[in-house]
Amino acid sequence: MKHLLILILMSSAIYAYGDQAGFDEVKGTRVRKTLHQDGSESTFTRSPDARTLTKVTHSANGTIMMRTVYRMDAQGNPMNCKIYNGQNDELFKSRYGYRKSDGKLVEEQMFDSRVKHIDPNTGGEMPVRRFIYTYDAHGNRSAPISYTLIAGKTAEEVFSKPTAPDSNLFNPPPGR
Repeated sequence: MKHLLILILMSSAIYAYGDQAGFDEVKGTRVRKTLHQDGSESTFTRSPDARTLTKVTHSANGTIMMRTVYRMDAQGNPMNCKIYNGQNDELFKSRYGYRKSDGKLVEEQMFDSRVKHIDPNTGGEMPVRRFIYTYDAHGNRSAPISYTLIAGKTAEEVFSKPTAPDSNLFNPPPGR
């Protein structure tokens, strides 16, 4: 329970896309740094072949709080990721699903890396959290619809935010 509370606090404090103060700097085409309103910062590093994206979030005093490693497809979309705490313990893993018709993200499934949850109906591993996305007629993505699949747990107790990175992370921000 203690680890769960720490994770909840960390996830709400470091969600990179909701409290973004802006892009601080770009180092070439492979590194992007984001400063957050609470003084923390996230550094995104893309591998030379663009197939791996690593996000490291530091607290305002420089301590590593979380690391997320994404595996990307040829179009730069995340296929899966692993989430680690500041001590490099793997906490969660996620996988992403896309519509075949247009390649838009439609679902994220998050699994607990520490405790395997088994679906009693199928015997397969069950996600602890699902984020479902819909799109309007103009192709704009909705806020995620979230399902927590652990009985008796709230969304914040599992993981409060989706993990999918912004698809235009390495494109210039608007106005630049």
